[in-house]
Amino acid sequence: MRKKLHITVGDTVKVIAGNEKGKTGTVKEIFRKNDRATVDGVNMIKKHQKPSATNPQGGIVETEAGIHISNLMVVDSKGDASRIGRRKNSEGKLVRYSKKSQEEIKS
Repeated sequence: MRKKLHITVGDTVKVIAGNEKGKTGTVKEIFRKNDRATVDGVNMIKKHQKPSATNPQGGIVETEAGIHISNLMVVDSKGDASRIGRRKNSEGKLVRYSKKSQEEIKS
């Protein structure tokens, strides 16, 4: 059974804890196995790469590292970080909504 997470790929999130606290970005990938996500421009690391056919130069490359999802909060349409709830909309479909502004979150 898959875990229910409060974030999905494409959400705009804000980092609420750690070295990157206060930064915002878009979720690129989610790793359910270890509850981590990669966020655009957040938690950048330097990685040493050997020269290869795709990268003949090699060298030091900066990439995003995973950040634990407990340190992320979804940003609603007003730009506020908010907790997420689930409720049925007018068509009876289960949707996520911001508990702060009560607005539905488009995914």
